[in-house]
Formats: sequence, C-alpha cells, structure tokens
Amino acid sequence: MTRSTRSLSAAALAAVGMMALASCAGQSGATPAADADPVQGGNLRVGILSDIGCIDPAQVGNNNNVNIARQTVASLTTQDVETGEVLPWLAESWEISDDAKEFTFTLAEGPTFADGTPIDAEAVKANAEGIQALGAKSPLGNLYLAGLESVTVVDPQTVTYTFAEPSAQFLQATSTFTLGLVSTESSKLSQEERCAGNLVGSGPFSVESYTPNAETVLTAREDYAWGASTTGNTERPYLDTITYSVIPEASTLTGSLQSGQLDVSTDVSFVDLDPLKSAGATVENRANPGVVYNLIPNASHPILSDEKVRLAVQKSINREELLALLTPEDSPATSVLATSTPYYSDKSDILEFNTEEAAKLLDEAGWTEGADGVREKDGQKLTFELAYWQPTTNVLEQVQVQLAAVGIDLQLREAPIADVTAINDGTQPFTWANITRADPDALRIFFSAEGGNKYNYREVGPIDEVLNSQAAVIDADARQTSVDDAVTQLLEEGYAVPVIQLSTNLVQAPGVQGTQFEASSRLDFSAAWKAAE
Repeated sequence: MTRSTRSLSAAALAAVGMMALASCAGQSGATPAADADPVQGGNLRVGILSDIGCIDPAQVGNNNNVNIARQTVASLTTQDVETGEVLPWLAESWEISDDAKEFTFTLAEGPTFADGTPIDAEAVKANAEGIQALGAKSPLGNLYLAGLESVTVVDPQTVTYTFAEPSAQFLQATSTFTLGLVSTESSKLSQEERCAGNLVGSGPFSVESYTPNAETVLTAREDYAWGASTTGNTERPYLDTITYSVIPEASTLTGSLQSGQLDVSTDVSFVDLDPLKSAGATVENRANPGVVYNLIPNASHPILSDEKVRLAVQKSINREELLALLTPEDSPATSVLATSTPYYSDKSDILEFNTEEAAKLLDEAGWTEGADGVREKDGQKLTFELAYWQPTTNVLEQVQVQLAAVGIDLQLREAPIADVTAINDGTQPFTWANITRADPDALRIFFSAEGGNKYNYREVGPIDEVLNSQAAVIDADARQTSVDDAVTQLLEEGYAVPVIQLSTNLVQAPGVQGTQFEASSRLDFSAAWKAAE
C-alpha cells in the first residue's frame, strides 16, 4: 500500500500546467480594498438563467445547480485550483494500493452533518450505496464509482473502497461535489426527495428553501469549522444567507446586476461584460477543465451515421474566427479537452479548418449543392436543427454561417434548459454541450457508449476500451498515451466536434469579494462577503 495525501499523478498535473485564475476588475469607489477585513453577515443575491429542478449534489450536472449544491456538501478531499493536487478535507489522510483497486481513507474527527451527527465511516459507506441506488439518476456518481465492489467500515474513522479493476480516476473524484457527503438518512431518501433539497449536508450552508425554477435560499451553518484548505475561510461562512433567483432572460439578468438587484452571476453574456465592468463590477475568468463546448453528433441519426458527414461538419468550423466573439481569456478549442485539464495535448492539427476537404467529403457522401446553396441527397436537404439553452447564441450563429458556406443548413433553436432536455431524446442530430471536471476521465463520462450520457448514441466499440483504459492506469506516461489515443479516435472518427474552450465569467457587483473558483471552476462561497450597505 502507498500512503499518500496527494494525487497519484500530482507531478503530471503540475506538468500540464493547470491555468491559474485570471481576473480583471472594474473601478468603483464602492468596491472595498483587496486587503479589507471581511464583513460578517448579509445576503448574497445570485442570478442564474436556469434550474433543472434538482439540487441534490449526487444528481446535478449543469453549472447553475452545481453551484447551489456545492455549497451544501463537503468532500473527502479537495483539489488545488492551480496545480491540480488532491489534498485532505474531511479525510485527513489516505492509502492507495499499488494496483489502484483499494482506497482507504482516515476521516478527521470533529466534522458533523447539519443535524449534528458525526461524519463517520458508516456515513461514507451509506453515501456510496445511495449513489449506486440512484442508478442512472446519478450519471456522474455512477461513473466515478464504476466497478466499485464494496465499501468496508474498518473502524468509525476509517473506510475502504474496493474496486474490481484499477480506478486511478477515483481519488480526484472524491474531491467533487457529486461525491460530497450527506447524512446517512439523507442518502436513503428517494430520488425525488433528494432533488427537492430535503438533504442534511456536510458543507458550510444548508438549504432553507427551494422553489424549483424560481428561488433557492441557503443559510450559513453556525457550527461549521472544517472548510477546505483551498478556500480562504475554513470557519463559519461570512455570509448569513445566499439567495439564488432564476431569471431566464439574459438581458433581464444583466439589467438586474446593473441596477443592484443582484450581486453575483456566472450567466452573463460575453457582450455584456464590458458594460458591467464600466459600471464598477468585477469580472473574473477561469478556463474550465474537462470537455470543451462541442457539437456532438448523434451517430444513430440517419445522416450523421455517415462518418464523412460528421468530419465535414468538423472541418467546416473556423475556430480562430470565433475569437472575435469571445473574451480575451477565451480561446478556440484545440482538442476535445480544455487546456486546463490534466493530460491535455494540442490536437489542433486534426481540427484544421479546411472547407475544400469538407466539400470533398460531402461530395463523396453523395450530398450535392442545391439551387439555394443547401446540399441535397435523394430529395432531402442537408439540414439540422440544434436546440440549446446556453448563453452562446453569438458563437452558434457564426458557426451557422460557417457551415452554410459548405452547404450545411444549421437551424438554431434557443429554449429553456427543461425544454432542451426534453427535445434531446436521442433523435436530435446534435447536442451542444460541455462537461467540467479537473481530470481527463471527463472523456469517459461524456463519450462512453457504456455510461449514462450517450450523446453520440453509438454502439459500443474500440473507443470505449481506450476511454476505460485512461481511467484505470496508474502510470502517468501510460495514462497520457491512453488519453491521447481516446481524443485522437474521437476526432478522427468525427464523434466530437470541438468548437470553443469554455470559461466561467464570474461577475460580482461593487462591494462583493471573496467568491472563489474551485479546481473545476465551480463557485465556492465559503469566503465570500459583502461590504456593509
């Protein structure tokens, strides 16, 4: 056994150079000095564009609901935002077997759930079993726990996870919100009860009220004293409450920030950032690790089942041209993975913009240019509809123009997230999506045909073997090879069409300080505070 309080691949994480936080601040006399003492109390008003109707950490995956759920749970470990190193949190130390099949955690004494019950090994075991019981309702959790054979309580403060196969990805998974701990009783609740926020958590805030698609109110825990070392405050939060308001119109949300009705948001459109900075807001930006924004082809679609069509779409996108629509910190996609992801490699040579090659592929596939410029085959137009909810309309409209240049008609349909989820039932040609995780296993979560997220709707094949391999190997060089192989296969077979590298733009009104990004670029409000009004 290897005793460790570090990730097995900490050296590899440092080598790939995870992005440090980049920020820029507007000017305002109301903004406290950077060295000002935090103010205790107050309500932080957070604006979000959407709500999927669930705030259970084990079930959510979209950023808005994650940013709510993350505040309510602590995790066994935490991850350094700059180096990617995995560090102690609720677990003060751990041992990992040389074959990466057994992970034994020793829990710190003292932390409790919000109802006062201790966070012990029995609770850790109950949490793992609760996620397994959720099945497909916890797609991330079940992929993190894939191959888990047993969770053994060694003693009240020691617990061992045993996997059937090596699971090198698991240590980083223990730092995520998905594996954040809720009380034993909470872990046994139904899926619906958990979604409704009827959970007793381990984090700095508790759920006071949750009204789906409207408002969530969190209350600070007075007894909290075991914050992660990666935050600026390990004690009781400075804030008393956090109120999340769902404002589905981007322009209305921006207006609410400008008028002072809101304090914080990560859902501000690119084009609204400069006006907000001019009005005194602070804007911080961080590249999100994981899978970048992709047009993910549905390989079971009658047209996109043809690899040549998928590759034609991929080669028709001029990613450099999209830079004019992004913030200075954003960048075009150069791989399926973001540059801030451990084991990232530049694959921009495969993603080279080449309309001549795209046209040739479409010709070979039998799609010829019609009178209106849209290609046709057997009387059918080369037309696709894309339903999306993310505030990326300007980028997608430019992609629409680029695809039109080679005869591909992309029809855009912006809709609320609930509608888009219903629309994307396996029949739609494309999904516009990304996933954030500070580990390359984000590839398996997103593209595996064996997991819960089947965006490609393809049959299980050789790619899945490589996706599984990168999640299992211990040796850093071997894992790098597996990650590179997986990315290359996804690109060369047209199962991924990377477009832009997502970054999170955190907008804070004058007088707000201390909100932090965690390693996965989700928000942490442990150290957030507001100047006295």
